[in-house]
Amino acid sequence: RSSETGSPLKRIGQEKELHMIHTQNEGIYHALLAQLDKLERHNRQGSYKTRQRYYEAMQRFCKFLADVYHLQKLANISGKHLVAYVRHLQENGKAASTIKTELAAIRFWHDKLGEAKYKLPSNGDLADQAPLERRKLQGIDRHWTPEQFAAFVEACREADRTDYADIATLTFYVGLRIHEVCRLDTAAVEAWERSGLLTVKGKGGRVRSVPVTAAAAKQALRDRKAAVRRGHKLFVPDDVATDAYIYDFQAFLRAHRPDQGSNPYPLTHHGMRHSYAARQYREALDGGATEYRAKLEVSKLLGHGRADVTNVYLASRKA
Repeated sequence: RSSETGSPLKRIGQEKELHMIHTQNEGIYHALLAQLDKLERHNRQGSYKTRQRYYEAMQRFCKFLADVYHLQKLANISGKHLVAYVRHLQENGKAASTIKTELAAIRFWHDKLGEAKYKLPSNGDLADQAPLERRKLQGIDRHWTPEQFAAFVEACREADRTDYADIATLTFYVGLRIHEVCRLDTAAVEAWERSGLLTVKGKGGRVRSVPVTAAAAKQALRDRKAAVRRGHKLFVPDDVATDAYIYDFQAFLRAHRPDQGSNPYPLTHHGMRHSYAARQYREALDGGATEYRAKLEVSKLLGHGRADVTNVYLASRKA
């Protein structure tokens, strides 16, 4: 097969064994992946990028099936597995749009099974047990209070995970996504020390430069630079896959969530970006900006390009 239509396994195969370290039932997970690989080898449908995205999504579902249900055959996937997986993703703060893409990937590969035992329910059929709301640009309140943030940082330090504390700090005070934080290396810190701006690569390869003004964030960058060798990433060790590192961080956060108070939504790492956005928006208004201009400025700081997207992050200001 040509490189254009080649299997995504070649590019992600090296990470597969690292992912398996974080699977409770490695043998079952490996068996499910073997079945998925067989489907992938015979698939010609969809663009290269779509096939890769769907393959990686199905990998995540296989891990879930192995850990939670000990399911050994993809042909035995049923509606109950989809309902449980949707709830799992919702509990971990995944947006409805992300969940729908994951479900589309599962159905894509399920359709390739000639011996599937069950017909999978549509998103509409899932509504009663695990509703998927349309994305609302007014958003929901997921922000962290300063007290909640401080409690989580303290939990990280007590567990001797100063790296996790620094990740939280760079999100709460600089608004970085988890993948953006994990991409940072010593060169990025050196460039920030010269210019005062931290350059990161976000979604879709978009590059932006953001100011670092909070003393805690500045200290976090300096501490991480001092903790690793020059030319290396600040957080992810050389022998660990980025996704595996993020998986462990997210698991730690779930196990050490601060008291949520009256907020019915679970605190997530992404919620720290909501806190950052609300502060930046307030500062822009206090500086004389119009509401539109303030939202546009915040959107750019977050790595978006439209003012109305900022509404997703400002639900905490409705009170």
